[in-house]
Formats: sequence, structure tokens, C-alpha cells
Amino acid sequence: MMERIYEKIKTYMDRAVALKRALALFEWDNETLAPVKAGEETSRIIGTLSGEYYGIMTDPCLKELTEEWGGQMQEGEIRMACVSLLREEMERLTAIPREEYEANARLTAKAGAVWAEARRKNDFSMFAPVLKEVLGYQKRFARYQAKAGQKLYNVLLDQYEKGFDMEILDGFFGRLKSELVPFLKRVMEEGRQPDDAFLQGDYPEEKQEQLARMTAEYLGFDFERGVLEVSAHPFTTSLHNRDVRITTHYKDRMDSSLFSVIHEAGHGLYEMGIGDELTLTVAGEGASMGIHESQSRFFENIIGRSMAFWKPFYPRVRSIFPEQLANVTTEQFVRAVNRVEPGLIRTEADELTYSLHILVRYELEKALIEEDMPVELLPEAWASQYEAYLGIRPQKDSDGVLQDIHWSQGSFGYFPSYALGSAFAAQIYEGMKKKIDVEGALERGEIGVIADYLQKNIHRYGRTKTSRQLLIQASGEDFEPDYYISYLKEKYGKLYGLKEDS
Repeated sequence: MMERIYEKIKTYMDRAVALKRALALFEWDNETLAPVKAGEETSRIIGTLSGEYYGIMTDPCLKELTEEWGGQMQEGEIRMACVSLLREEMERLTAIPREEYEANARLTAKAGAVWAEARRKNDFSMFAPVLKEVLGYQKRFARYQAKAGQKLYNVLLDQYEKGFDMEILDGFFGRLKSELVPFLKRVMEEGRQPDDAFLQGDYPEEKQEQLARMTAEYLGFDFERGVLEVSAHPFTTSLHNRDVRITTHYKDRMDSSLFSVIHEAGHGLYEMGIGDELTLTVAGEGASMGIHESQSRFFENIIGRSMAFWKPFYPRVRSIFPEQLANVTTEQFVRAVNRVEPGLIRTEADELTYSLHILVRYELEKALIEEDMPVELLPEAWASQYEAYLGIRPQKDSDGVLQDIHWSQGSFGYFPSYALGSAFAAQIYEGMKKKIDVEGALERGEIGVIADYLQKNIHRYGRTKTSRQLLIQASGEDFEPDYYISYLKEKYGKLYGLKEDS
């Protein structure tokens, strides 16, 4: 009886997952290969597919099946997780009228092109009307879904990092503000800046592409199950654990592409590591946006900017750029890629200042959603907060409020996951060091030892465990941001020769 019910549920789930993957392919295509003028018509297709997905997930028969299955003796962690996730999605979507859901899908499908044009022309006023419309949909959807007394922004946050509401995030970001803003000031005033001029210059794109592929392979990214392409904004898309797609960009700074590839490879390894029994189910994805980001930030920063990582790998990099790096030692290279310099662009930010970029976005999202701040005030508010936290002020919209695509996609509540991911990564690193010799493995070039630990403790579970459960499993503790703050202060205090606080 129970087996028959689940097989019927699975029929719905298979169709829903297939549609989600089709929509992911459109996202991939829009950012990589789609013609510039494809947006309007393609958005109609996306709207139709989104409507079909909505129809499956809100079908009364599926609701009846999940209720009937829930009343039986439940067995099997994967099945329980899948049915639970289906119920959550059903509840979320049923609250939204179908015509509004489809309209929002069409809007966000074309809003990215409006954002890109506004950014190219450095004119926020071109994007503001569309942003206002996108924001309106997100607030309206949150009202539909909110439980009694629940804040709208908490509804949106819950979609990306369940259990991390404004109360927790206010405390987390408050700690970052009180600890890292003054520490950054000390680094800039008292520290000795490394020379990184050699990272910029004549680095041919074809050689950067060679380095990108070599680096991804070294980390364990399987090119028989994955591809690497070019996009304006590096990202990762996964159809299943045997089709994982990452992108990068190539600029005149070789470390820009290099660390984008390391970052996206971290995401890719997560997706490739999801268990075969989970892939192509609703549980066959990353546990949360924060846990996903923890994997990319772990590889990009904790591993990728460590001396131990570069000892065996740097000679291979220098073999690709023998002239450019001829007189650059491993130590000089590592210091250069760890240079701290407050900048305007989040995706180019150093490890120490990165979460301050997210702090700005978190506070502005709260203002937009909880305080109804007019969209037109965003450029000035953005500039003022950058000046307060990072000591610099954007002079043009393309370097300020227009630098990220996320809001055009309706992804309000997403940004905090980036900072949480960095904090999760530091905590996972502390737990990992208690079980394996991380530095020794890196110096021997044995990246697989580290990847295996992550696959065993995080990747293979997909969404069958929450971010908190995975943190406890990988580190032995629930979320504790002190690990992140201590990691940053210890690492950069040493790199910049700061005297220890008395």
C-alpha cells in the first residue's frame, strides 16, 4: 500500500524535477550563449514552463497522496525527506495565485536584460521601474506565505536558509560589523601591503583558459560530468550529478578568473558529490544556499589562498606563465592573492572585506522590505554604507547598486547566505582539522583526501539534512560565528604583521 502511494507521488516529483531542470537550462543559456535579442520571446517560454511546474506542485491529487502517505508507517530517510520537501513547496506555491506566479517568472526572465543594459549605460533610473515591479511581487508573495506574526523578510530568508531569521542574522552581522570594520581599519593603517602588480598585465585568454581547466581538474572537477564556459557573472548550474556546469570570466588580472574557477569548482564538486540515489529527486540539491556557499568559499579561500595549497601547485601555474611569473616566488604569490584592499565590487573582494559587502546588501534588503524604503533611494543609501563600512564611495551606479544581477531575478534574502557560507566554511575547517591533516594533505597535493571528507560529511546527503545538522556532523557543533571571526583575525593579523591585542 505504502509503496504504491509513494510511486504515485514519485510520478509527480519526476515531472516537477524535469521542469525545474529545463528552467535551469534556460538560465544557463541566458547567461552563456543566448542571443541578446532572445529575452522577450524566451521569457514567454519560461513563463509557460513555470506555470506547468506550478500546476504539478499545486495539484490537489498530489496533496492527497502526501497526506495519505504521511498517515502510514514511514520508512526510508530519502523518501521522508522528499515528501517533506514536496509538502513545503506545495504550501509555498499554493499560497500564490497561478497567474501571478507565471507573470513573475516572465518578468524576472527579462529583467536581467534590463539590468544588464542599465549597468552598461551606468544608469540606475533605467532599471528602477523594473526593480520596483520585481520587489513588489516578492513582497506580495511573502504576504501570501507569511504565518501569523511572521515578518516578510523572514519569509524570504527562509527560502534560502531555513532557521536563520533576522534575529539570528542581526546578531551575526552585528558581530561582523563590530569586529571586522575596526580590524580592517587596523590592517590598512598598520599592516604592510604585499605587491600584487604582477597579477595584472599580459595574460592571454587562451592561457587563462588552460589554467582554469587545469585548476578545476586538480581540485577534482570531473570534465566527463561537467563543463566550463564563459559568462559575465561566474555561476554554477546542475541538472544532476552527472551534468554540472560552471562558468568563469577572463580579465587582465589572472587571479580574477583563477579564483572564480576555484570558487565555482567548489560548488561543482558539491553537486557531483550528491548521492546517486538522490540525484533527480527534490532532495538531490544542496542542503541550503549557505551550505552550498560554504563549499565554494572553503575551496576558494581556506584552501585556495593557503600556502600549503600553492606549494605543490604554483610551479604548474608558473609553467603556463613563465615570463609573467618568472621572478615571483611562491611566498610572493600567496601574499599577493591574499592582499586586502577595500573595493567597490563584491565579486572581486578580498577574503577579509567580502562579508562587509554582504552586510551592506543585508541592511538594504531589510530597509526595502521591512521599512518600505523607496527604490529610488537605493543608489545613495548604497554609496553611504560603502563609505561607512569599507571607507570608499562608488562614483557611478555600475560600480555600486547595479553591480549584482540577483535583485533582477527576485532573489531577495539570498545575499546573507554568502556571508553565512563563509562562516560555515571556517567552522567546517575547524572540525576537519580534528579528523585529518589538512595542511599535510595540501602540501602533498592530495586534494582528494579533503574532497572525500566533504563528500562523506556534507555532499552525499543533498537536502536530506538541514544546514544545522550538516554543521554538527562536519564540525561537532551548531552554528558558531566566532570561528569565522577568529579565523580571519588570526590569518590576516599574521599576514599583515599586526601586533596581537593586549
